[in-house]
Amino acid sequence: MPSPIALYLAIPLVCLLGSLIVGLLGHKLGTVWSHRITTAGVAIAFVLSAAFALPEVLKGHDLNATLYTWGSIAHTPLVIGFLIDPLTAIMMVVVTFVSLMVHIYTIGYMRGDPGYQRFFSYISLFTFAMLMLVMANNFLQLFFGWEAVGLVSYLLIGFWYTRESAIFANLKAFLVNRVGDFGFILGIAAIFATFHSLDYATVFAHARALSTETIAITAGTSWRLITVICILLFVGAMGKSAQMPLHVWLPDSMEGPTPISALIHAATMVTAGIFMVARMSPLFELSPMARSVVLVVGASTAFFMALVGMVQTDIKRVIAYSTLSQLGYMTVALGASAYAAAIFHLVTHAFFKALLFLAAGSVIIALHHEQDLRKMGGLRRYMPITFITTWIGALALCGIPPFAGFFSKDAIIDAVSRSTLPGAGFAFAAVLMSVFVTAFYTFRMLFMAFYGEPRMDAHTRHHLHESPWVVTLPLVLLAIPSVFAGMVLMRPLLFGDFFGHAIFVLPADNVLAGMGRHYHGVMAFIGDGFLSAPLYLALSGIGCAWYMYIYRPSVPARVAARLHFAYEILRKKYGFDELYIDGFAAGARALGRFLWRVGDVQLIDGAMVNGTARLIGRLARLGRKLQSGYIYHYAFAVILGLFVFMTFFLHHI
Repeated sequence: MPSPIALYLAIPLVCLLGSLIVGLLGHKLGTVWSHRITTAGVAIAFVLSAAFALPEVLKGHDLNATLYTWGSIAHTPLVIGFLIDPLTAIMMVVVTFVSLMVHIYTIGYMRGDPGYQRFFSYISLFTFAMLMLVMANNFLQLFFGWEAVGLVSYLLIGFWYTRESAIFANLKAFLVNRVGDFGFILGIAAIFATFHSLDYATVFAHARALSTETIAITAGTSWRLITVICILLFVGAMGKSAQMPLHVWLPDSMEGPTPISALIHAATMVTAGIFMVARMSPLFELSPMARSVVLVVGASTAFFMALVGMVQTDIKRVIAYSTLSQLGYMTVALGASAYAAAIFHLVTHAFFKALLFLAAGSVIIALHHEQDLRKMGGLRRYMPITFITTWIGALALCGIPPFAGFFSKDAIIDAVSRSTLPGAGFAFAAVLMSVFVTAFYTFRMLFMAFYGEPRMDAHTRHHLHESPWVVTLPLVLLAIPSVFAGMVLMRPLLFGDFFGHAIFVLPADNVLAGMGRHYHGVMAFIGDGFLSAPLYLALSGIGCAWYMYIYRPSVPARVAARLHFAYEILRKKYGFDELYIDGFAAGARALGRFLWRVGDVQLIDGAMVNGTARLIGRLARLGRKLQSGYIYHYAFAVILGLFVFMTFFLHHI
């Protein structure tokens, strides 16, 4: 039997191998063998993750091993290694399962696309990068996986590279993530400078001893070093997990094909920041200020991005803003020290958000790539499987019991209500109000797409039918955990000892422990849900959406007209794009033009290069006048020179 390390190594490598084979030989293999090879690789990775990795860690057989050392800096080894513990194992299962569903779905969605093989190579490579990120046991490998998922997401968002909007979107994603990654690499550099190691175990073991050290930020101002490190690391998480104000790239990434929208926004790239902060819990627990920043940023993202979702008319962008809001929930949980609740919501969200994205893709296929909700309607009669699975995803997203989102979302809200950090009151109000808004925009989308009279043209309506089985099968398979995952995973993940030492929480900050004392099982938790505000806020949001888009469809236009100012703010997404594009980017271009005209053209080229040439030319012209060709001119010059020389000589005798 292969060694455990060999089996763990096989999990990411089968994805990489499939990507390389199809990427290099796809034109010879053809479409069928291309999707067979990459899908088989991800399927093997999922089976090994679910049937080997997860059972092993549940038995207590964690692994922290170095695979090989490829270099060293100042006697510090640079290694490739794996840390397989419960946090890693559950991420591996979720990533490979969602990726497998996306691979199967892509067979139907991308059929006939000229870049078919290239797309499969990219998504398999994306899965490899994410697995290397979550399996890392050191900051160097973490950074490799971090940048690799960013690179492949750039390729996938701009997959249809003949579209100007797709190229703009992938460049925007790349640049915004570089802002976050600048903070992230500074945080890693600070860790290396402080602990002289990049190994997780070494850093975590010595973190408490160095937690009182300070660093001078400005003259006369000093911060705790651990706070600076945590905030810098969180800046990286803000970019990757799209937290305000580094969130602007995620809605525009909808320019990529729908399968990659599901893969990026459900279980992989955008959850990397959530996973990283949970992994760094031994550091964040030592800095209440850093956790307070995390709490407030997450709460702001959860609420304000949910509001923007209410006015979107593109079906994929509605779900994209939902992703932003739900990532805000996870971030709030991290700030409240409820790391397990954040991972729990990450898991349930991966299932129902992938389901919603893929269901939206099924609708887009049926409507010949139409994404405008205003041109849909009445689809429930033509697409029953897509309709039912969308209902399941919507109920899970809104937190209606017993669907998966109910358990994780309510747990986060309860945890935040118990937090005593500065900003916890604002965070609690924000996530509570977000429940209503989430339910409203989710069912607004569902009602506009599937209810009412069909609003598409006659030709499209005539050819409407349910998507093929390679599209609907992943929907059904994702719908199952969207219903049951919350009930099954709540006790072990939140109130059991599933994570063990993988997540560290100080006893004074352990809000989940306080919740656990009042936990009496799934049914009791559901019963408590009927006595708490979130459920009724969600039902109110659904009711408002029904009233405005089914019962009185003329109301939305009147509300938009009456609240025109607020509507325009939301439609313009608070002006972040204008600030960044027309402000920072345009300002940088204007500064560049100024430096070019003044510094390059006038100073360097004009004064220094051309100016030197002109000066030499003038001197040459003066020198040419001295060369008259008359002997008496030269004799006069010799006499004059001799007179000056003798005067100087006699003066110094």
